[in-house]
Amino acid sequence: MGIASDIIIIVLAALVGGIVAQRLKQPLILGYIVAGILIGPYDLGFIIKVHDIELLAEIGVALLLFALGLEFSLKKLQPVRKIALLGTPIQILLTLAFGFLIGKGLGWDAVPSLWFGSLISLSSTMVLLKTLMSRGWMGTLPSRVMIGMLIVQDLAVVPMMIILPQLSNPEAGLPLLGWAAVKAVFFLAMVVVAGNRILPWIMARVARWNSRELFLLAITAIGLGIGYLTYLFGLSFAFGAFVAGMVLSESDYSYQALSDIIPLRDLFGLLFFASVGMLLDPHFLVENISTILFLVILVALGKGLIFFALTFFFGYGNLVPLAVGLGLFQIGEFSFVLGRIGLQTQSISSEIYSLVLTTAIITMMMTPFISRLTVPLYALGRKWFRCAPMELINYPGADLENHVVVAGGGRVGQLVAGVLRRLELPFMIIENDSHRVDQIRSAGFPLIYGDATQEIVLEAAGIQRASLLLVTTPAAEVARRVVELGRHLRPELPITARVEGVDMMKELHEAGAREVIQPEFEAGLEMTRQALFHLQIPASEIFKLTDLIRTELYAPLYRDRYDFKTLADLYKASDQLELTWVKLDEENPGIGKSIRELAIRNLTGASVVGVMRHGILYSNPEPDFIFNAEDTVAVIGRSQECWAFESLVGKRGKNAPEPVSDVEQVGEAS
Repeated sequence: MGIASDIIIIVLAALVGGIVAQRLKQPLILGYIVAGILIGPYDLGFIIKVHDIELLAEIGVALLLFALGLEFSLKKLQPVRKIALLGTPIQILLTLAFGFLIGKGLGWDAVPSLWFGSLISLSSTMVLLKTLMSRGWMGTLPSRVMIGMLIVQDLAVVPMMIILPQLSNPEAGLPLLGWAAVKAVFFLAMVVVAGNRILPWIMARVARWNSRELFLLAITAIGLGIGYLTYLFGLSFAFGAFVAGMVLSESDYSYQALSDIIPLRDLFGLLFFASVGMLLDPHFLVENISTILFLVILVALGKGLIFFALTFFFGYGNLVPLAVGLGLFQIGEFSFVLGRIGLQTQSISSEIYSLVLTTAIITMMMTPFISRLTVPLYALGRKWFRCAPMELINYPGADLENHVVVAGGGRVGQLVAGVLRRLELPFMIIENDSHRVDQIRSAGFPLIYGDATQEIVLEAAGIQRASLLLVTTPAAEVARRVVELGRHLRPELPITARVEGVDMMKELHEAGAREVIQPEFEAGLEMTRQALFHLQIPASEIFKLTDLIRTELYAPLYRDRYDFKTLADLYKASDQLELTWVKLDEENPGIGKSIRELAIRNLTGASVVGVMRHGILYSNPEPDFIFNAEDTVAVIGRSQECWAFESLVGKRGKNAPEPVSDVEQVGEAS
């Protein structure tokens, strides 16, 4: 079967590797790489034409950069634009110099040493995103800083792919590099100018045909086609794909293009990462284990310190520098892309490539474990160093009493603060994200600029005199730390916390939170209510169903609490009552008669609790209240009693079946 059999073997091996990586809570790309190592020519001995797979893998690289171009947006860099746009280039240059010194120390020539420094300067977007999501840190200030720096790092791959291969020809010197830069700028300008006019026109015509297959084919042809043009132009194939994605990102079809291209990108990316693993010789790892471990330690420490120092230099304090240093110390997946180019242009030897590859894999696997040390190390460091100063903004002046402490000034925290201010209830927000601090300051909310995971900050917010602690941050690690610290400082203080996943609910409850709210669940419940309402399900049935679902979710957390048992009993009692609204038309037999004349309570058992007439609600009307046409009558009772009232006023036929519910059966049996 030729190359088809090779692809089948790779896909099957990658599936197994991906499943194992998922079970071990590792990024899938590590599973793909390990699968490639096992099926490569050095181990199981599969006769796979690695060169042919590498050619297919180049499409994966191009699609990877094409998708990166589609996702590129300067808006994502706005909150952390200074450190992302200025700090990241400085970090790359410092790491490049650090890697160059390592290479020279190992006896390598200047060009391979520069390549080594460039390869280790990049961190892994895939590994970091997986780590942040698993720890619940998405949306926090450290995550924003890291993602902003990673975006600029990924963009830096493009000029590196142009410049680094030219270093192998020292005779050409700067003129060759300058000519390559001129060609890149010229081609970029040409594609941007032409693409902004032509590509949207093409995509608009394709989209009108409403063919998903044709749309996918069009965006794939654009990405790979422009990439091939850049190759013919003497530049990188992947660079052209990135430019095509960047041009399309400004169109109305960018989101659909990205969603359609991702499966194709992932499939060809699988081939790329598997081919990377095939080039790694396990015997090489064993023979050079001391050198590899030496490089792992040097790279991890060196990059970690560079990221830590730069983050601190750009004005970020508290937990942020440590989180960034322990999160971005690894070597990234785009280093494999650059490394393959260096290998193809003979700029680096296969030995150096294997060293970088092995070091990258090990540092990637270390990331989830090293990143977890952020909070413990920070807590330990606070005992040795003086606490960061706190800034009080819009502080009311007098000491707060019986107020609400809101830990987290994001959208949820600011919404809560707005309601509390409207009710004239005292509160204090704690936030350390500079972007959110500006929003809170503009809103005029009282604020402490600091880290809520620190004891001195909670004390400054008056935790000892507060009536409630609300933890609104979505970050699981931070929320747990705040809950634990709040419970330690004031054991009797009620604490309500927000969690992003159901799995964290029990953990936060055990840490000391009295109430735990799961926003995704509440949003899903509200969408269910709206859907059932539009499907014309009776409101009483909707309330019963949603209350039951909520009880099933939260009951395991609170089943031992007296107040929850009381609330549950009240819900059960309310389930036996039903509120029904009935509109009386002009031919209704009840028109012109009073409640007493109709003997509603005696005949049906239901009670009239309200009448809506011309937009005015008459609540609890007297027995002599007379019904008019177009009145809407509200009665309350068990479902059987409400059904009897509807029959009394002619809303049901004489032969209409009587409703029988589980609640009624239980009531009758009792």
